[in-house]
Amino acid sequence: MVSETESQAAGLSLAGEDNAGQAVTNCGEGVSHASNGKLYNAVTATDDNKDTSTQEMFDVKIQLPSGELVDIQVSSKELVQEIIQVLMEHEDSCHRTCFSLQFEGNVLDNFSELKSVEGLKEGSVLKVVEEPYTIREARIHIRHFRDLLKSLDLTDAYNGVDCSSLSFLNIISEGDIGDSLCHESNGKKKKRSPADQGLEAIDCSPPEYILPGSTERPLQPLQPISGDNKPLQCLKSMIMSGWNPPPGNRKMHGDLMYLNVITMEDHHINITASNRGFYINQSTAELFNPKPATPSHLSHSLVELLNQVSPAFKKNFFALQKRRIHRHPLERIATPYQVYSWVAPSTSHIIDCVRAEDAYNSRLGYEEHIPGQTRDWNEELQTTRELPQALPTDQQLRQRATFKINSDFVGASTRGAMAVIDGNVMAINPSEETKMQMFIWNNIFFSFGFDVRDHYKDLGGDHAAHIAANHDLKGVQAYSDLDIEELYVLGTVVLDYRGYRVTAQSIIPGILDRKEDQSVVYGSIDFGKTVSSSVKYLTLLQKSCKPLKIMRHTVLNEKEEEVMLCSSVECKGIVGNDGRHYILDLLRTFPPDMNFFPLKEEEALKEECSHCFPKSYRHKLCNLRPELIDSFFQHKYAQFMKLVMEKTKDGDSQQNNGIAHDESQENDEKKEVDIVRQACREVGSVLDYTFDIRFNPDICSTVVRFPESQKAVNQLQRRLLSEASTFLLNVQIPAFIKGCLTHVFVPMDGKSLTEALHSHGINIRYLGTIAETIDQVEERQPLDHVYRIVIMEIVTRSAKQILRHYLQGVEMSALSAAVSHFLNCLLSSYPNPVAHLPPDELMSRRRKGKKKVRPLENGDSIWTSMSPADLWKQICGKARDSYDFTLPRDSVDQLVEKFNLQKVTLLREFCKKTGIQVLLREYNFESRHKPALTEEDILNIFPVVKHIHIKAKEANELVNKAQISIEQGCLKQAAILLNEALVHFNSVYGAVHPEIAVCLRVLARVKFLLGDIAEALDNQQKAVIMTERTMGYDHTTTIQDYVLLSLYCFASGQLPVALKLLYRARYLLLLVTGEDHPSMATLDSNIGVVLQAVLECDLSLRFLEKALETNKKYFGNKSLDVALSHHLIALAHTSKAEFRAAMQHEKETYTIYKALLGDFHEHTKESSAFLKHVTQQAVNLQRTMNEIYKNGSVTTLPHVQIVSPGIDTLLQQLNIINGIIRINVSKNDTNDNEKTDETQDNQKTDLASGSLEQEAAPQEEQKEQIDEQKAGTKENQGNPEEPKEQEETS
Repeated sequence: MVSETESQAAGLSLAGEDNAGQAVTNCGEGVSHASNGKLYNAVTATDDNKDTSTQEMFDVKIQLPSGELVDIQVSSKELVQEIIQVLMEHEDSCHRTCFSLQFEGNVLDNFSELKSVEGLKEGSVLKVVEEPYTIREARIHIRHFRDLLKSLDLTDAYNGVDCSSLSFLNIISEGDIGDSLCHESNGKKKKRSPADQGLEAIDCSPPEYILPGSTERPLQPLQPISGDNKPLQCLKSMIMSGWNPPPGNRKMHGDLMYLNVITMEDHHINITASNRGFYINQSTAELFNPKPATPSHLSHSLVELLNQVSPAFKKNFFALQKRRIHRHPLERIATPYQVYSWVAPSTSHIIDCVRAEDAYNSRLGYEEHIPGQTRDWNEELQTTRELPQALPTDQQLRQRATFKINSDFVGASTRGAMAVIDGNVMAINPSEETKMQMFIWNNIFFSFGFDVRDHYKDLGGDHAAHIAANHDLKGVQAYSDLDIEELYVLGTVVLDYRGYRVTAQSIIPGILDRKEDQSVVYGSIDFGKTVSSSVKYLTLLQKSCKPLKIMRHTVLNEKEEEVMLCSSVECKGIVGNDGRHYILDLLRTFPPDMNFFPLKEEEALKEECSHCFPKSYRHKLCNLRPELIDSFFQHKYAQFMKLVMEKTKDGDSQQNNGIAHDESQENDEKKEVDIVRQACREVGSVLDYTFDIRFNPDICSTVVRFPESQKAVNQLQRRLLSEASTFLLNVQIPAFIKGCLTHVFVPMDGKSLTEALHSHGINIRYLGTIAETIDQVEERQPLDHVYRIVIMEIVTRSAKQILRHYLQGVEMSALSAAVSHFLNCLLSSYPNPVAHLPPDELMSRRRKGKKKVRPLENGDSIWTSMSPADLWKQICGKARDSYDFTLPRDSVDQLVEKFNLQKVTLLREFCKKTGIQVLLREYNFESRHKPALTEEDILNIFPVVKHIHIKAKEANELVNKAQISIEQGCLKQAAILLNEALVHFNSVYGAVHPEIAVCLRVLARVKFLLGDIAEALDNQQKAVIMTERTMGYDHTTTIQDYVLLSLYCFASGQLPVALKLLYRARYLLLLVTGEDHPSMATLDSNIGVVLQAVLECDLSLRFLEKALETNKKYFGNKSLDVALSHHLIALAHTSKAEFRAAMQHEKETYTIYKALLGDFHEHTKESSAFLKHVTQQAVNLQRTMNEIYKNGSVTTLPHVQIVSPGIDTLLQQLNIINGIIRINVSKNDTNDNEKTDETQDNQKTDLASGSLEQEAAPQEEQKEQIDEQKAGTKENQGNPEEPKEQEETS
């Protein structure tokens, strides 16, 4: 793993001793995720399309201390430290950390650009010069040495530390994808490889649990183990010596610290780290003798020293390096945010001095790489916002610095919050009750999500306080995105850990020295009883009113004075000691949801609400989502324009009915103004002369008082909010259901369902309403998968709420026992799981004969008394209170049986939501004789972290431009734009980020359409690894990426790899959602076609018939999807010479095409021709068989053609299944003029799903186009069929 310390070793520092501003600049210039420079040349855009006009590329030679020369390509704009980073990754120089680069005798500044170095040109030699060590440099070297030894170890990824995460693509494909790319640059040549290697040699049989119809859902394959998994141990142990620190007289000799090392040969050696390097001293465990041993083996690096004293180290370290450099660079680079795994294997705990030092020294109170001080997070966060942004380069630098600081802040906040909850940080108010305590750690302020001092008493108490932290974070995101100059928000992170919600915030300078009422110059500290305002704050917040749809409004303060506000009253404005204007407590940034505010005034609503709304809820902080506000605004604007047009037409007709011409001319303008005014009044515009919809966020407050003059305006506001809430029920929820019915949205798990709902502006509290709506749909069968996921989400979220309170009463030593008991009560069929504490490990030996019963401490009895029936009763209650949904009353087993759920899927969903990590093994949930889990199965509890997201604006704009180019058919132009976007993404995010994965995915499709299969394969491989590492190896997007990668592997002739990838995708989908899902039909069709290519027709038919069955259920018997399935089965039967069966299936295809597309449609004609061919072959075969039966001779009969479909034929079918069509474009790229409208539609539909900014408003016309695209049956390279839309939910 390329860690933060390697960045430090390259001379990177995020904060200087005195100048935080300089630190931020340094961050922007030089700090990225150890991936800048050459390391991510392997990761980013291809060189052929890079815009190198502004960056002069040339080669330089690096001379290592050993005299060896290393050639690298650099650009004039690169920093010196980027070359240093490359050298720290290079095989020959990776063991060095303490060195400088010199050119012609001059030491180069790490943060200077290469163009500033005089005389540096093509072929210049830069010399690596070893520098003397300091204590800091020695520590960095030891840490880097440890990282090299652990570079293949997944322990850090399982433990969720140092931004390590898991990727299994290389193990699944057994490294074949990379090898093929190394050995074969042209994808087209690889198409012949199946024939060359012999198809019979390919082992295509999938594991039993992947076959259609299998009910086995094993967990072990989730984290496969590579064949060369045998660990390479280089040392038995390396620890800090007990002789540290060096005494004064040894410091005078240059000693910095001492290490104890045990080699694989069992030699115990004591090493001195000195200014000159590392050498062996004469100390032992009992005797301190720091003088050099004979020989001392003085070396500038630990690797060089240990190579001399331990042959086993030399051999194993060399082998380790070979393996390390063969891994894909993206597998080693740290991710920007930590990703946690919900399941992990059992690993042995080994001695690690660096880990031990991190745990108890450096990271508890300050960041190790900053000498002598803690980081001033607030100063760093705000200084980045003040960086110049006049030029594009300035904007990029600013975004890069902002992203890096935010990423570091999230990491520090996570460590701090865990330390707070684990009891390792002292409160600043220790005498108060635990829930009311506040903490400061590492210049970050931490507070619990409880209702302290009855702030939220009238709003729902602790429920309201818990949700307020979430709402506040959304507000911070909204104002952060607006980026208003001189208006500052706090760094904010919300974490859930061990049942507690903690908010981490940066600290406003001076706020701890003042009382709260003295600090606040704008807003209210008591929900509106006392209100103050400020001209400066009004000026700044006025800029946010239009984009956030916030209405400027007047309220009364405690003195009955009118006070103007441009936000909710809870929004507080505080001027810090640094003179900056901060806003905080942004929990009411978005308007309230009237569906959950049962007010008397609303009883007389003109438009009736369905689903028995408004309803009461457990708290009064139910807000509408920003996505809903945007959709509602568009809806009202469409109403407004329609009204204006209607009224204008009416006015014109009246004019024509006898009104004098002179009069009409005089009144024209007045009438236009009147029409606009009238339309504004009817749609509820807050202005009467132009359309403008805004909301007053305080309108539902029971404390805020408004002046009499605001009465009419407030009535309008209530009407608007009621309309918005009704719009959610009557328009957005039906639109979501319709999208699911037409398969525009295909949720696979709780996360993808949540994202789809949020894209429509639907809150999670409407899950019960959605379930009820699906229940009322006449043809509910195509929505079975959505209904199942909704039920699972209701159950797991309800259980999560119960677990939160449950864990708060559990002491630390009983945590694993309590969690395993909870999971047994939730998922195990064992009727009476008994909560028991483990035997007390501290029990005295003298009491060995007595029965060891662990005493129950305070709070223990709460969790030990829980039974499955109690828990299920509580879950049903939570489901009713939170989602207004009634679950089956008996047990979870009844629920699983009724809705065809999988317990392993429930376990995954629950663990991901709560941060629980369980042991990787097979769990028997159905056993009625013993509980499914024991306390040893609970490995860890991780925090669930929420934070704001920094966007790379220019890169997103380039991606949007690329989308437009794709729609216009200019694929080469799109590829250039996407490559440029990748460069921007990399400069802002580093080399690994989910948005980069999306961009790579789209670029891979474009390259595939252009016929550049090798490039498509390379980009998609990067996309898969990046998705696995940033979103999770079992994320739904990862499944889709595996399918696309398998397509490109198939196109490049790597059939065994394509099959392995598809089997992995099917296994993940089985685990995530089960076999009964529309996406499974796409997967099974893919597997069936690839199996045909390797002549496994019987196996192929099993998958294709399952796909047909699934398609019939979810798309209807007469749909184009079913027609395509019948055609694929017909092809398989043709390969087996079963022409009668092929004829029956192709008849179905022809019938559907004829009914839906007509006799003269191209696909109907092709199906008809294929049907005639198959019928003729069936007749010929029957005649041949009859003749053989009669005469034993076939000389006079027509020959039966048994020809298996070719690779091109099958590739064409895969393109149709997956929604990608390969278009052959001439080298001079004349596609702009030659492409038909149909082809342009192909590309538009084909690549729209890869967009970063997906619109969630499907049109009927688009659906009709998609239906036509699914109709492709026969292969014709000259006339590519239109593709089926890719089913994505990202």
